Amino acid sequence: MKFYNSLGPNPRLVRMFMLEKGMELPSEEVDIMAGANRQEPYLSANPWGEMPSLELDDGRVIAETTAICEYLEEQQPAPALVGSDAAERANTRMWLRRVEIHITGPMTDAFRSGAGQAMFKDRRHLVPQAVDDWAAIAREGTARLDAAIAGRDFIAGDSFGLADIYAYCLIDFGGGVGQPFDPANANVASWFQRIASRPSAEKSIHPAAAAGGMRA
Repeated sequence: MKFYNSLGPNPRLVRMFMLEKGMELPSEEVDIMAGANRQEPYLSANPWGEMPSLELDDGRVIAETTAICEYLEEQQPAPALVGSDAAERANTRMWLRRVEIHITGPMTDAFRSGAGQAMFKDRRHLVPQAVDDWAAIAREGTARLDAAIAGRDFIAGDSFGLADIYAYCLIDFGGGVGQPFDPANANVASWFQRIASRPSAEKSIHPAAAAGGMRA
């Protein structure tokens, strides 16, 4: 297998997942700042031009972070980060979807059309007039998550897993691009520090991001 790696919160979350699994894969770096992910030869691997991607031994390519992580979990089930049975896996997917719809999706849309507009203006359809609304939706979603995780250590239940990795990497990135979560959300703040203390949190940061003071 080969992992197409780059700067950014999405590749970081897969790197963090692999670190927690103790997995190492050959990787190929893609310079997203130069737009290499929107050009050949990368587009032949992933026509959508999104990062990251995982190329299998037979040449097939899997994209989208959660799909990559679920594939890797099937290759190496322990430690279980998606779930040990059907119910646990469904619960993880439920929380991933909730976090994406209510927090990380609107947060990243606000970033792309706002602070990240210079980078994305020729790569995506941007809606600058919606930035404030997207940011507000993300704040509201974070407050809902804060209430939902009261009394437990992790997002999807009693065990650390993919939902925590996904939410942490995206929320950490958001804090560095003008969208920090409200520390008044005490449950989220405690959860965030709990995940940040894991060795994989720092080890997963891309060298270029670390050099630039970014969290990705």
